[in-house]
Amino acid sequence: MVNVFSTRELPKAGTDLLKAEGITLTQWHEKRELTFDELVAYSKAADGIILSGRNKVDAAFLEACHHLKVISLFSAGYDNVDIAAATRWGIPVGHTPDVLSKATADTAFLLLLATARKAFYHHKRILAGQWGFFEPTAGLGIDIHGKTLGIFGLGSIGFEMAKLCKNAYGMDIIYHNRNTNEKAEIELGARKVSFEELLAQSDAVSVHANLSDAVKGIFDKEAFAKMKPGAIFINTARGPIHNEAHLTAALQDGTLWGAGLDVTTPEPMHKDNVLLSLPNVSVLPHIGSAVQETRDAMAVLAAQNVIAGIKGKHLPKCVNPEAYRP
Repeated sequence: MVNVFSTRELPKAGTDLLKAEGITLTQWHEKRELTFDELVAYSKAADGIILSGRNKVDAAFLEACHHLKVISLFSAGYDNVDIAAATRWGIPVGHTPDVLSKATADTAFLLLLATARKAFYHHKRILAGQWGFFEPTAGLGIDIHGKTLGIFGLGSIGFEMAKLCKNAYGMDIIYHNRNTNEKAEIELGARKVSFEELLAQSDAVSVHANLSDAVKGIFDKEAFAKMKPGAIFINTARGPIHNEAHLTAALQDGTLWGAGLDVTTPEPMHKDNVLLSLPNVSVLPHIGSAVQETRDAMAVLAAQNVIAGIKGKHLPKCVNPEAYRP
């Protein structure tokens, strides 16, 4: 009998696939994160795991559970897994890129518009009973038509965000990447620039990079100071890519016009965080992929990855193909 453990309840689209393969699925149903010892105990009884949430798969976990045939992530990002250690043990790690690109880009676009128009702030005014006397100069937003969007990390999600901004608002697209995105340059007229140029030229910067040591904290006090006066900062990738204390200071002193965040540090954000009270900030609770169709597609891909791994086949979407030993 083949056993798989999932750290979350999965959409039926994924569980049906596993059932059809005769796989016994155990799911974690409690509304809390597993402890390290709990994760190890459940994983030791499984042939593969589907990982969602904030649990870390580090070297210590892999030392204890190196029997696993596959680790399948219910996410595009994989910064919570020690990929090098998994590779040393010959454990392929799957993830779910591409299927969530449009939904996550929609969230970034939503945050850009909401921040530019101070939508969250005005909603709070209604709740506080402050929708009253009309003041033509009060609570104004800014127009983003024809402005410049800077994409930090122009992969599939960044491309979808750039396409939305280009097609709907006629925004000029610049980007900073390790590699040239020829598709974006041909279809959207995007221009590759240095990080410093991205900061200086963008009316809005949208972050779509994977979290790595190279980008952790890259948006700090120095970076915000180099941004174009009146710029908006959007992050739907990973919270640690920006320094939250430095971001708060830049918003409070007017260095930045506004910010829209779907990711924070830590997560969840504390309800008393000062960012939630600022009129020029929009914060969402990491809902980038939170539409039914996308979550179903993620569940299917996560299931396909784990099924392939258990069968000893190559995963449809593998982070570390070098784990396959000759």
